[in-house]
Amino acid sequence: MSEFSLKPRIRFGQDALSILDELPAHRVLLVTDQSMVRFGLAERITHRLRQRNLAFQVWDDVMADPDIATVVRGMKLMDNPYPDLVIALGGGSVIDAAKAVIFALAQTRPDAYREPPCFVAIPTTSGTGSEVTAFSVVKAHNEKLVLVDSSLLPDIAILDPALVASVPPAITADTGMDVLCHALEAYVSLAASDFSDALAEKVVQQVFRYLPGCWRNGHDLLAREKMHNASCMAGMAFTNASLGITHSLAHALGAIFRIPHGRANALLMAEVVAWNADFQGACDTDAACKYARLAHLLDLPAATTRQGVASLLIAIQALKDEMMMPAGIRDTGVDAEDFERRLEEMAGQALRDSCTPTNPGTADAQALTEIYRRAWTGNATQGRL
Repeated sequence: MSEFSLKPRIRFGQDALSILDELPAHRVLLVTDQSMVRFGLAERITHRLRQRNLAFQVWDDVMADPDIATVVRGMKLMDNPYPDLVIALGGGSVIDAAKAVIFALAQTRPDAYREPPCFVAIPTTSGTGSEVTAFSVVKAHNEKLVLVDSSLLPDIAILDPALVASVPPAITADTGMDVLCHALEAYVSLAASDFSDALAEKVVQQVFRYLPGCWRNGHDLLAREKMHNASCMAGMAFTNASLGITHSLAHALGAIFRIPHGRANALLMAEVVAWNADFQGACDTDAACKYARLAHLLDLPAATTRQGVASLLIAIQALKDEMMMPAGIRDTGVDAEDFERRLEEMAGQALRDSCTPTNPGTADAQALTEIYRRAWTGNATQGRL
């Protein structure tokens, strides 16, 4: 028997923040970061809380890629006093930090916190889908640990396109490619279902249609809304179907060389698609057939499975090129000797990653290392078309 979870209540569109006026609360914790404070987005939340005369505190020093120390700091802050409403405002790092803190407190203080707080996630990037997932990524030393538990699901997700209008083009590209990667990996996952497939297909179509518009003009609110919704739908797909080795490889690459997560996925995505499809071989895997279906849905040439996979690979590369993203890992400034020296370590981390078991093809350390090497130049896939 399988299951598909739809726990978070989703409020989307203009004035979606008004739901905050309806939620019962006495003590509120706003989890955010300094950029949200600097750009005035945090004030949009605290203003509503002040209007309701609610007691609240703001935790605004969450950094990118939250680590164990961040979680411990958040636990101490949330424990005094314990809130009945937690609002996470920010990108995936902020939402993941809030998730990890709530989860850790529930595990370490179960008697004191039998009633978990209402947890509201408000994403300010269209990328991670963390507002609707049971995943949280926390860094420990030079490794990213992926927490997976149904209790990590927020209660409410608020999708307001106005909150992402000012995201810079480079971050729009990184996070948008992360959305595409979530959809592609959920679509071919061993745990995929009709429900996750339907979401993934819609996401892929919306990314190719609307992401370039977001990148060119961040204030195109229609394109922003469509990408924001696509990010959320991709999150719904992969929290149920899980992911694959693109994410496993990207987690290790990002942790060791400090490459933003979405960009790391973009650097590895086409290589993993080719590997899952057995593009150098018969190109007849189940994953290859599903990739070819996506090409068909995108109105790309797909008369045969191989042609469909080739079309999808070309489309991914074209999307990266249009947004002027780095072609390969070497274009991000990573030292070649250091990269080669850390390959074994990265492949080992990727093998241990919780995203690896649901990848459609079983990869060993040698296969993962080869994918890294092909992604170094970024033109290895193109050379096989």
